[in-house]
Amino acid sequence: MIRLIDVQKSYTQGGAEVTALSGVSLHIARGEFAAVMGPSGSGKSTLLHLIGGLDRPSAGDVVVDGKVISQMDDDAVTLFRREKVGFIFQFFNLLPTLTGIENVALPLETFTTLSAPQIGEIVSLKLALVGLAGFEDFYPSEVSGGMMKRAGVARAMALDPDILFFDEPSAGLDPISSRRLDDLILELRASLGATMVVVTHELPSIFAIADNSVFLDGETRTMIAYGNPRTLRDESPNPTVRTFLRRGAVDAAAGGAAV
Repeated sequence: MIRLIDVQKSYTQGGAEVTALSGVSLHIARGEFAAVMGPSGSGKSTLLHLIGGLDRPSAGDVVVDGKVISQMDDDAVTLFRREKVGFIFQFFNLLPTLTGIENVALPLETFTTLSAPQIGEIVSLKLALVGLAGFEDFYPSEVSGGMMKRAGVARAMALDPDILFFDEPSAGLDPISSRRLDDLILELRASLGATMVVVTHELPSIFAIADNSVFLDGETRTMIAYGNPRTLRDESPNPTVRTFLRRGAVDAAAGGAAV
């Protein structure tokens, strides 16, 4: 479903060239759930934006569903994003002056010719799928952070995308809400069959939901590990990767807790 071929991304900042990603090649199978992980500043969100067509690589190719989106013109990329992908951003990006049903209806009203009753039916279904039936008329400020995340997921699903991207979906949530969001994501994956890519540093989420993972190095800005996160935790030859994926057990042991 997704292939990156020697992808690089650089920016010019203060007259100097800054490398955000360097020589990343990978593939993510259709229907797979892949986690993108690594320390802050390693290029995780940059990678997500390149795959989703929100940005273009400085070199290399991004291929999604057989289409080289890195070589498309702006209009074609916009159409690709509309038809193929949905984004769930870290800070929800819900419009505060719209209710839940109005937020989810917005992409359908903007990009389709469906009638108001048809849109209402779809939106009710999407909100029910994420556990928000009965909260359609609530504004973002009237619900919890976890419920806002769920509303963001419902809006991202409005146009039935083939790929869903999550950028730090558990950020700002308490452990219980975070686990409930993980459970929701797993349920949606089972029912929708969509390919999902998540940027996260939360170990419980990584081990609970990811089939595959990409580890980006903070110094080289390149991929230094690729594979099932549980396998990488137990068998990776790279000490940086093992330390990252075992840090919960190390912290617990240091505090005298059972591991």
